[in-house]
Amino acid sequence: MTDKLKRREFVRKVVEGSASVVMLSVCGPMRSLVRASEQAEPTPYDPTTHYYGMGIQIDKCIGCGKCADACKSENDVPREPFYFRTWVERYIIDSDREVHVDSPGGGIHGFPPLATEEDILRSFFVPKLCNHCDHPPCVQVCPVGATFKTEDGVVLVDQDYCVGCRYCIQACPYGARYLHPEKHVADKCTFCYHRITKGMLPA
Repeated sequence: MTDKLKRREFVRKVVEGSASVVMLSVCGPMRSLVRASEQAEPTPYDPTTHYYGMGIQIDKCIGCGKCADACKSENDVPREPFYFRTWVERYIIDSDREVHVDSPGGGIHGFPPLATEEDILRSFFVPKLCNHCDHPPCVQVCPVGATFKTEDGVVLVDQDYCVGCRYCIQACPYGARYLHPEKHVADKCTFCYHRITKGMLPA
C-alpha cells in the first residue's frame, strides 16, 4: 500500500512537472512575441496623409504664458529676452480707441494687473507664432532653399543649409523668426514637427 502511494505521488509529480514544462515552452515564446511587438518599429510617418493648419481661439487665451514657456523648454530656445518661437501679447483698447500692446518677457510669467480699468473699452491676449502660411513669403526669399514647406503644410528651416542672411526674418509678416544667437541661423516655430509626426500634440 505504501509503495503504491509512493508510485502515485511520483506519477503525480511527473505529470505536474510535465505540465509546467509545457506551460513554460508555450509562455516563453509568447512572452518573446509580446516583447517583440512592443519593440517593433512604429509605422513610418506618411506626410501625404496629413495637411496641418494652426488655429488659435483668441477669446480663450488668458495670458498665462504657459505655451511660450513650454515652447522654450521643448525646443531649447534661448532663455534670454527677445528670443521666442511663441510669445503672448496683451492688447488694451482705451476709451479714445487707442491700442496699447505689451508683452513683458514674452508673456512667459503672465501679465501684471492693469493699473486702472477705467477708460478701458476692452483688453485681450494674442499668442503669436509662425502661421505656417499657405504661400510663405519666407520660402520665396530664401536664397539657398534652407526655408521650405513640407508636404503636410509645415514651414521649416534646414539649419544645415541656412547661411544666416536674415532675408526670411525680414520677409515674415508676423515677426515670427529670429536669428539664433549661438547657431547664427534662422529659427522659428516648427509646429513641434518632431512630436506631431509621432502622433503627439505640439508642446
